[in-house]
Amino acid sequence: MKSSSLIAVPAKAWGALWTFPSILLSSFAIGWGAEAAQYFISKGLALAILAWFQTLPEFAVEALISWHRDTPLMLANLTGSLRLLVGFGWPMIYFVRAFLCREKKQKVRFDPIILDKEYSIEIVSLLLPLLYFTFIYIKGALQFYDGMILLLLYLGYLWMIQKLPPEEAEEAVDMPYIPRKIISLSPLLRNLSIVVLFLGGGLMLMFTVEPFLQSLLALASLLGISQFVFVQWISPFLSEFPEKLTAFGWARREGKAPMALMNMVSSNINQWTLLVALMMIIFSCSAGHLAGFQFDDHQRLELALTLVQSFLGVLVLMQLKMCWYEAVFLFVLWFIQFICPSSRNWMLKVYLLFILFYVFRILLNKNFEVLKVFRKAVLSGG
Repeated sequence: MKSSSLIAVPAKAWGALWTFPSILLSSFAIGWGAEAAQYFISKGLALAILAWFQTLPEFAVEALISWHRDTPLMLANLTGSLRLLVGFGWPMIYFVRAFLCREKKQKVRFDPIILDKEYSIEIVSLLLPLLYFTFIYIKGALQFYDGMILLLLYLGYLWMIQKLPPEEAEEAVDMPYIPRKIISLSPLLRNLSIVVLFLGGGLMLMFTVEPFLQSLLALASLLGISQFVFVQWISPFLSEFPEKLTAFGWARREGKAPMALMNMVSSNINQWTLLVALMMIIFSCSAGHLAGFQFDDHQRLELALTLVQSFLGVLVLMQLKMCWYEAVFLFVLWFIQFICPSSRNWMLKVYLLFILFYVFRILLNKNFEVLKVFRKAVLSGG
């Protein structure tokens, strides 16, 4: 079913009154369960699992669109969610840390967010699918085998981070109220509560995702806004909202901003790899054969803009820190293209200039520590 057949009658736009809150509630339920569960495993793997569960609503929306084989909306949802994470989510972690951190002294308020060397695995694991997606962009098509290669990259990422030694788990006082209460229960009640949250959130998501998409498209039609734009920004904003709240909550606490930032990076890795693999599997199941699709000019531009933004984000983190001015320009560059879509062609050139500057600086300073740590992790089996 194509987007034209997904357009609901105007009355269906009223479905937004219950589907939007339902998507948020299901996201929160799944996120609370994931936060409680991640308390009991090593931090690297915990962040990856937490990021996956937190983006489950985003996966559900993408899965539904892929089943209808609506390729414009598939790319809209994918590129919008990725650009929101890097252009809005990453900078907001810095700003929340700078202005809302309870323990932050004024004189160090705008210090960089310093990342541990072990986070090199996440940073390079984000770089690898970006390099492969550059190949996808050049050939101008996304095929089933591309999804499988990206899935292998994700499995390799999981293999490496699960080899990391366990770290001290997040203190209970740093957790939201509901997961904090869950982890204080007896093991039986704790595990039961986590299962109930996952099942309850999952069932709510299953029954809500299609009417949510229908109401989203109907509302776009009523407002005279492009369905592509609505699915690109509104859908991922709602489905990723609880994840951002979790990360911003961590950023408010002393010493937690690096973990908050890596939670977002893990989500980026999930969506560049696992989400695309899921998308192509469902797209092929719907078509009845191993299928793919070609990009049109608009889709190529959206994908190119998403790629260069993510490349810039990775190059920023290659220093194992994020400075205040980097948070500012990541946000400003995203915000300009968000409020002025016609600027995207020249914004692409601006991103490329920033990328060239960072590549030159890394080469000049011989700042290859991230790559060295990643290479060591691969050769040592983690």
